[in-house]
Amino acid sequence: MHVDPLIVERHPAEHKPGPFNVKHDKSASVTVEELFQSGLDTRDQGVNVLLYGAVGTGKSTVVRKLVLDWCSGSMLSNFHLMVPFSCEDLSKMSKPLSLRDLVGRKYIHLRKTPMLSGELDQARNVLFIFNGLEKMKLDFRMASTELCSDPNEALPPGAIVVNLLRKYLLPEVSILVTTRLSALERVPQKYVTRYAQICGFNDPARQRAYFTSRLLQQTGKEPRKDELIELLYLNLRQESQLAAACYLPSYCWLTCAMLHFLHYTDEKAPIRTLTGIYTSFLRLNFGGEVLETGGGVSSEDEQKSLMLYVVQTVGKLAFDGVTKKRASFSEDDLEKLIGGATKTDEELQKLAMFRTDVLDFFLVPCVESKRSYDSAETDEKHYVFAVPAMQEYLAALYVVLGENKTALEKLTKQVSTTLGQAEDVTTLFSILSKFIPFKIFAVFNLLKLFPSLLERISRHSKGHIARTMATEMFRSEDCFNEDVLDQVEQSLLGVHGPHPEEHLDERSFELYPIFMGGLLHYGNRRLLEQLGCSIKSETVSQITRSLKKQLVRASRKKLPPEETMDLLTLLYEFQNPRVTVEVLQSIRVIDLSTVRMTPLKCFVLSSVLSCCPQGFLLDNLNLSSCHLTQDLLHLLWPAFRHARSLTLPFNRLGPESCILLRDLLLEPNCTIKSLQLCDNNLLDAGVRTLLDSLPKNQSLQHLSLMHTGLGDAVALELSERLASHTGLLELNVAYNNIGDSTAVALVNACREHPTIHTVHLYLNQLTDVGKQSLYELQQGGSGRHVRVLASVMEGSDISEDWRPILSIIGKNSISWERERVREQLQVFLRDLEWGRQQQQSFWKKRHFHRVESGVKQTLLMLDKASAVGSGPSNN
Repeated sequence: MHVDPLIVERHPAEHKPGPFNVKHDKSASVTVEELFQSGLDTRDQGVNVLLYGAVGTGKSTVVRKLVLDWCSGSMLSNFHLMVPFSCEDLSKMSKPLSLRDLVGRKYIHLRKTPMLSGELDQARNVLFIFNGLEKMKLDFRMASTELCSDPNEALPPGAIVVNLLRKYLLPEVSILVTTRLSALERVPQKYVTRYAQICGFNDPARQRAYFTSRLLQQTGKEPRKDELIELLYLNLRQESQLAAACYLPSYCWLTCAMLHFLHYTDEKAPIRTLTGIYTSFLRLNFGGEVLETGGGVSSEDEQKSLMLYVVQTVGKLAFDGVTKKRASFSEDDLEKLIGGATKTDEELQKLAMFRTDVLDFFLVPCVESKRSYDSAETDEKHYVFAVPAMQEYLAALYVVLGENKTALEKLTKQVSTTLGQAEDVTTLFSILSKFIPFKIFAVFNLLKLFPSLLERISRHSKGHIARTMATEMFRSEDCFNEDVLDQVEQSLLGVHGPHPEEHLDERSFELYPIFMGGLLHYGNRRLLEQLGCSIKSETVSQITRSLKKQLVRASRKKLPPEETMDLLTLLYEFQNPRVTVEVLQSIRVIDLSTVRMTPLKCFVLSSVLSCCPQGFLLDNLNLSSCHLTQDLLHLLWPAFRHARSLTLPFNRLGPESCILLRDLLLEPNCTIKSLQLCDNNLLDAGVRTLLDSLPKNQSLQHLSLMHTGLGDAVALELSERLASHTGLLELNVAYNNIGDSTAVALVNACREHPTIHTVHLYLNQLTDVGKQSLYELQQGGSGRHVRVLASVMEGSDISEDWRPILSIIGKNSISWERERVREQLQVFLRDLEWGRQQQQSFWKKRHFHRVESGVKQTLLMLDKASAVGSGPSNN
């Protein structure tokens, strides 16, 4: 499904062109086909249509769709021949060719077509398309471009285009030219029959249609797709900063690519990274472009990569904003960026083009300033990056390319390059000494005498970049923020529900170091080379060595779960297995508890751990309260193979999830020693599935099935199967639906087991008779002694395990069924009061009072939580 952007027939003089000032445009939309319909007096000549628009408005997409529709016969059927050309390709041709040879070279089957012979009026039904005129040098002056009416005469490609537009060569043909705003004046008005402006998606309805069609194309997961589109549409309707950016179809493409990356990444999809998406986005819009003036011909030495100039200017603005924690910029900031000293006419022309095509693409009026783009107020407007992450990407690129070097570092780099190219160093210095002041030349002599100084300065610079990455990655003020992937998602879908107000210039910039790591990856460096931004392998090597040391040092500290997720994201973006392994060697525990795991985060975790050799094992992989589901467990399978202890409490795992966990335990080389499945609704069916792994598994030592919905029937099966697994040390089946007789049978089975030393049974359906039976069983009978945690009381005395029982209940009471917990705590109080009355010793009574106080404290905490939870409903 294709969504047409708004196209308006309008002369540039009638309206100030710009990418973001068409929001409230009420002009009637036209189609490209309507622009070529008859009705104009062209004196038997073809129509010249100039379709102009800002970078990213969809000009190339419209052309591609137009060609496809013509080929299918659904549009422009009055033209018998359509000949599309890329002006970028034409600009690279230096050899003179005739029009017929030019067409035949690209379309071999048209080499001898009579429609381009120039005879009679056969060219009347021909349409030429020249896409991207800003990439060609056209000169309409007679002295520069000679007249030509012969389609067989060889001319430079630019001269052919000029003569076609002049209607001197094949005057009957119609022509469609697309161009950016900066190149509008390259074609004189007298050669244009109709002007039309392409305005992009100027309303949320077009944007929603685009997002729906793209996500439909990319995934078949209907429910999740609809939810994403609805959240995205709500954000667009709120006139958010994203809505302002999405007037450009290019930013809609970026948004869709990001959503697909965040929500539909899995092991079957090709490896994609956040940095790679942004690099591809820039390659799509600015690939292969140079900064040059519209007139004359510049040599290659005088031409400069447009993207490199973007990094040196807009990237510097982004970097200054990141370092100063600023996301909005004033008119003065922009003027300092491209203004400055007096400039020549040629420089001013370059800057005008740069401002029109580049600044207006990256920077948009700030929505939070509540000022319209067309406002007549005299107050200064503020601007922000169209997509917040773009500021961090360009800042990272600015640093990695070394554009933030000191003057000394830049000087030594230039000297190094010059020395490398010079054959006679002495001659070079003797020449330079005549032109360079003595104090500056001292630096050159110093480098000549001590060449190691240059290398030392270079290493220091790369080390500074790595330290910057590590410092920005683990800033203490950001440790309570959500992980960066959640921040990216919120920038796209918005934050729904109550959330604290955050000023625009108080936001964190945690993607910045992650982008720096991603830019060092070979794939991104290759794309950047096509943009004229080269990152040398030596630079990458130096930064990598220093970064590895910084990350190893940081990873040895206990990081908050969100910071740990950010570290894993950085390693994933880096895509350097060797560095990943060396960093992970210093990590024994990965704690991601409370991080909202998504398919992407699960994939990142598994991808990073898969870089490690099979023998690498974490002491603990903590994924408690991570919203894990059965589908996410499949993505985490490679990560589970690198863990000795797997902590999965408080997730959304059901009976079906146990099939995968059973298969994990049945693997021949299973390394799982501890499996914590507390507070998951596994039910009897799920636990029964897990029991199938006991006979063949040899690694499991600690198994927690607390609060999993376990009943008497499967608990009895468990007691019968324990004998088949000889390595188990601890079994936790607390807070389930186990009755007296089943509890006694389970404890008996544990006493007969060769290794089990602890079993948890508290908060089950145990009566006073059942607790007494368990106590008597521990006091006598055959079998080993097993520590049984069933109550705070043992007979008439306090259990040695009252502290761990109350501690576990206290930690989980708020998330558990509160009435049941309250009832059990009250039973504890009743038992404690009865036990205290049986005691004669003052010290023992005092000990009972202390334990009662602990139970009452837990009850009080539970009541407070209940009051807070029911508060809103009472209002």
